[in-house]
Amino acid sequence: MEYLVLAERQGPVLLLTLNRPDKRNALSAALRQAIIDALAKDRLDAETRVVVVTGAGKAFAAGADLDELAVRSVAEQRAFISPPHVYEAVARHPKPVIAAVNGLALGAGCELAMACDVRVASSAAKFGQPEINLGIIPGAGGTQRLARLVGRGRAARLVLTGDAIDAATAERWGLADEVVEPEALLARAMELANGMAAKSPVALRLAKEAVRAAEELPLEAGLAREIDLFTLAFASEDAREGIEAFRAKRTPAWKGR
Repeated sequence: MEYLVLAERQGPVLLLTLNRPDKRNALSAALRQAIIDALAKDRLDAETRVVVVTGAGKAFAAGADLDELAVRSVAEQRAFISPPHVYEAVARHPKPVIAAVNGLALGAGCELAMACDVRVASSAAKFGQPEINLGIIPGAGGTQRLARLVGRGRAARLVLTGDAIDAATAERWGLADEVVEPEALLARAMELANGMAAKSPVALRLAKEAVRAAEELPLEAGLAREIDLFTLAFASEDAREGIEAFRAKRTPAWKGR
């Protein structure tokens, strides 16, 4: 399955390219497993600090593999979309994950992008949850993550109509964090990734966990979790080094690690 996801380490950044361009990178079971496997391998790589995910060809990921969907039983499909799954693997990855959305991000592809921490989109990208056109609904974050990102009304509009929106609209709504021209997409995603990779790896991991808690917890519980995670960061050697380096006006040692 390695050919389904092309993994290339560029310094402290791992670039994962979904590689089913003839199927517009439709998320087959094998492709999903290949993403999970690549992220599991990256967990063991101390040299990488940030992951960038993009798609080969003209799509990020145009949805689920409908040939597979058509032959699953109800029980099989429920098991297929229940955790642990690819979306959880992305969302729970200890390192930041940036989606470089180069084209269509529809259905399962939009859900994959939303599971990432940051979404940089090509101006040619389109986002949507078209499941209702098939007589089904999103089942892997397309109602829950979407509503948290763009608000209930806009999420309802996308889910209930099945319409897609362009990159400019996605940015205005908060579904895309930044939009650039197609030829600049990967360079911009890598620039963001390298900027993150220059930070303390301990702080990166804990900051990601804290921001994710805002999706999952009520405010009071989230604030308590933030205090816990801040305390863990403050107790780390990276914090001591960062504070001393700032006071001494020098570069922290973890920047070179």
